[in-house]
Amino acid sequence: MSSRNIARRRDSILAVALLCGIVALFLPLGRLGQWPLHLSPLLLWLAALGTMLLLFLCKLPPRYSAIICVAGSLLGAIGLHRLMADGAHGVGAPGLWLALIGHGLLVWRGLERISTALADRRGALSLAAAPLVFGLWLLFLWEMAVVGFDVPAVLLPAPSQIGDALVTASATLAADFVQTFIRAVIPGFVLGSAAGLLVGVLVDRVPFLQRGLLPIGNLVSALPIIGIAPIMVMWFGFDWQSKAAVVVIMTFFPMLVNTIAGLNALSRIERDLMATYAATYRQTLLRARLPAALPFIFNALKVNSTLALIGAIVAEFFGTPILGMGFRISTEVGRMNIPVVWATIAVAALAGSLSYGLIALAERWLTFWHPSFRRP
Repeated sequence: MSSRNIARRRDSILAVALLCGIVALFLPLGRLGQWPLHLSPLLLWLAALGTMLLLFLCKLPPRYSAIICVAGSLLGAIGLHRLMADGAHGVGAPGLWLALIGHGLLVWRGLERISTALADRRGALSLAAAPLVFGLWLLFLWEMAVVGFDVPAVLLPAPSQIGDALVTASATLAADFVQTFIRAVIPGFVLGSAAGLLVGVLVDRVPFLQRGLLPIGNLVSALPIIGIAPIMVMWFGFDWQSKAAVVVIMTFFPMLVNTIAGLNALSRIERDLMATYAATYRQTLLRARLPAALPFIFNALKVNSTLALIGAIVAEFFGTPILGMGFRISTEVGRMNIPVVWATIAVAALAGSLSYGLIALAERWLTFWHPSFRRP
């Protein structure tokens, strides 16, 4: 697609967003009537329309247009939320929903500008800017949809209700986090990944193990968690040890398979080069084969970071002390306290995402030489 066609498409997005925003000024808002009845939200939305008009008429550099898009999106979001708080909702408020469509198109345009402005930057903030804006927009859309259509909290709580549950039940959620993540996930993740790495090196050294162990590994890795967890509880008790054992089983074989694949990724030319230097197996392993296997090992670590948390939470459904994320989810569902359930899910998702992010940063630091991390 040529640059001229891309510019036309971007202008069309802004034109549709501006048209939706203007038409929304003349549509009813349910019980509130028209937009001019509420001056403060009206002024905020007019400011958002002003940013749309400025972006449509002026050809600004990507950095400045991204800032203007973010500012206009923020003003529009505040105005729409204030209208919602005043009672504008339901199917009788077409003005609100049309304005929300225009706001979404403005956010879309802003995401394009952010991606263009930060395309040549490789910092953590630059990489996280577009996902952060998109995530905040999804949360805002979730809030508007749930509150605007009066969805019962039992079916789907609003993000504001989940935030209130995070604050009110913070002490309980912190204790659950320590029980599940600190005491079960981290030890199981470390033990399972380390064991998979060491056994992978041993299997590579002894071909007989590769022919005999890998089929068994594939069989064990296919076993469902709900079948393993009760057995681990019977063997290791109801405390964190049984959950860590489940995590070890779930993380061992992904690391094993990826380690073997990574050790075999060294090309024939590189093997011949080490042979010309009369390098021993240990020297070849430490200086050539393990460095070449690092991308595979980090892929296994990133996969295991999510599998470990899932395994520990599911294992807590089959017996645990009165602590733990899995215990909290099953208990609060029975009590119909759905906001706390979603708050627990949010804590687990945040912990898993941070774990994945830390491993990805370590991968970028240790495998900077890999072609995927080189600048074009």
